[in-house]
Amino acid sequence: MNKKVFSIVAALLLVSVAGLFAQAATSAAEVPAQEAVMTPPPVPQGVPVPPAQADEAKSDTGSIKFIAAAIAVGLACIAGGMAVGKIGSAAMGAMSENAELSGKALPFVGLAEGICLWGFLVALLIIIL
Repeated sequence: MNKKVFSIVAALLLVSVAGLFAQAATSAAEVPAQEAVMTPPPVPQGVPVPPAQADEAKSDTGSIKFIAAAIAVGLACIAGGMAVGKIGSAAMGAMSENAELSGKALPFVGLAEGICLWGFLVALLIIIL
């Protein structure tokens, strides 16, 4: 059991580091584009200025961010499924012996499902930031 937990934690740390590298690469790719936009040549009044062109480097780092987010959600859902499976079977076994334990056992299943929500939040932060 401990090997599974350590492997899941290591995988989530790996995904987090990949997301940080993707974020750093995105911000590094944006710096030259911002400098070029910040110092435009003087334009006479009344002449329309063309919009800035999108940088192709953004698409490469964007795909890395999406892959990191997908891995974060996937691993969190797998871990949540494993947890719900073990806790749910134990809760059903306890309820079959004593029906009064249903109110005490089912909230633990809900806590295990929260792992999936944390994975979704991590993925959302990777994509947004």
